Amino acid sequence: MGLKIWLQDRLVDEADAKVSVFDHGLLYGDGVFEGIRIYGGKIFECKAHLDRLYESAKVILLRVPLSPEQMAEALRQTVQANRIEDGYIRLVVTRGIGDLGIDPNNCRHGATVIIIASAIRLYSEEFYEKGMKVVSVSTIRNHPLSCPPQVKSMNYLNNIFAKIEANLAGAGEAIMYNHLGYVAEASGDNVFVVKDGVLVAPPVEAGSLNGITRQVVMRLARSEGITVIEKNLTRFDLYVADEMFLTGTAAEVIGVVEMDGRVIGDGKPGPLTRQLRKVFFAYARS
Repeated sequence: MGLKIWLQDRLVDEADAKVSVFDHGLLYGDGVFEGIRIYGGKIFECKAHLDRLYESAKVILLRVPLSPEQMAEALRQTVQANRIEDGYIRLVVTRGIGDLGIDPNNCRHGATVIIIASAIRLYSEEFYEKGMKVVSVSTIRNHPLSCPPQVKSMNYLNNIFAKIEANLAGAGEAIMYNHLGYVAEASGDNVFVVKDGVLVAPPVEAGSLNGITRQVVMRLARSEGITVIEKNLTRFDLYVADEMFLTGTAAEVIGVVEMDGRVIGDGKPGPLTRQLRKVFFAYARS
């Protein structure tokens, strides 16, 4: 039996979940999306995800046809219909059907809303136990005056270029820098380092998405008595870090043990990384 997919204003069978070839999401990547975790049948940080979705939509002048309350209910119905206990939601809002031109004003039929709830596994368990290798890539993060990195848009080509570089290098993730040479984020995750017991994250202004998991981990770290600061980081700062880890909705919390051939710390996920991963899961399932 296939999944039940939310399309526009109702649940439909997976086989009937179709969008037009004239949809601007398909033609131009014109739309916004959210990836949301499900833990124990409950939607993780639902309000925070929806707040970000509607902010992203506002920036690109996209009118979402459902209110946040209606969208939250649509998410719940989709999760329940598919009986997902632990999984992942992909919420997509495109500009909708237009013509072959780029002008969004020609999308007169309104936005397209799609909600998929299913299982996901981004990295193998071995990565979480032993840590992963990452590489610096030449693809820089989008300039803030071109496409604001804080907008979680459907156009992920910038990130995909970085991921291709990581794949070619045989690495698990790509570390991206901004136009000034400061660390922005990974191709699909936020970056953290630990130095002398202090947890450090690049500021959102450096070119990263303000990840929901990022926000939760920083909040949990402070509640654990860990000093947390945000400041610009260079490649040097990552090389000499005591610990390094990535966070993301799909990745959750995963340690980094090697970068550009340099061993991070003692070559194993560090104590703060393990502590925060444990605290995060306890919170996620609470």
